[in-house]
Parts: sequence; C-alpha cells; structure tokens
Amino acid sequence: MNTLTSPFSVAFDSFSTRRTSTADPYATEAQTAALLSRGADYRRQRINASDMITTDEAAELSGTTRVTINSWIKSGRSIGVAHLRRGFKMPKWQFEPYVFPVIQSLSEALGTTDGWQMLSFLETPHEALDGLAPRIALEQGVSGQCIVDLATAEGH
Repeated sequence: MNTLTSPFSVAFDSFSTRRTSTADPYATEAQTAALLSRGADYRRQRINASDMITTDEAAELSGTTRVTINSWIKSGRSIGVAHLRRGFKMPKWQFEPYVFPVIQSLSEALGTTDGWQMLSFLETPHEALDGLAPRIALEQGVSGQCIVDLATAEGH
C-alpha cells in the first residue's frame, strides 16, 4: 500500500524525487517507511529534549497534583505528549505566565487536545508572525488573542 507523496521534499532526502509527467504520484514503500522513521526519531528527540518535564515535575512546578496535571492534559488546559514508557512529558515553558493562560483557548481554537498537534502549532514558524513560531511570538509580547485567532484560522 502506498501513501500520497508528501509535498515536503526534506522527507525524501535520501531518495530520488525527480518525477516525470508519467511518474507514479504515490510515494514508494521505502519512502513511506523513511518518512515514518524520521517522524518517530523526531518524537523521541523532542520527548527527551531538556525543556520537557514529567507530570510529577509539572505538578511540583505548578503547585498541584499529578492527577490534576493529567486532567489538564485530557481537557486541553495543558500540553502533554505521550511518553514512550508511560505517562506524559510536557514542555516546561507552557507554565510561563505569557503562555499558560493561552493554552486552553488554543486547544479549543485548534479543535484538539492532542499534545503533538498543539506543540507543533506553537513551535512551527508562521508567516503571519513574520516567521516567528507562536511560542516565540508570545515571549516577545504578541497578544495571546492574536495567537488564538491564528489557531482558529488554522483549525478551520
């Protein structure tokens, strides 16, 4: 089974992406496997990054319990990504006063509580923010409402 070719040429660095008008528009199994492997590698690296903390560490940081943190993750009030072993890992920066109040509205605007989708949105540079990632824009004083409006446009 093949999947559609990704528009991101970076995903196929090690494969020939030269196509002719009669070329198969679908990715090969090898290209698909490489893309999935790179995605898994990225997730492992991101989970192990120095800014990621456990739910126990997040509970201590926020003065609450791990059970509350897990509830926040499930409701979209906090960003948590499934850890490979068990539980969640969370970006520590989300508890900063310029980010935390925006998370719930961001979740609602994107229409998801999935931590990877929320993390991706916040860490991906965006043209509407002059190439800044929404998280960086928040750090630099862009209003939370501006970021939520951008998420609303992306989510619909």
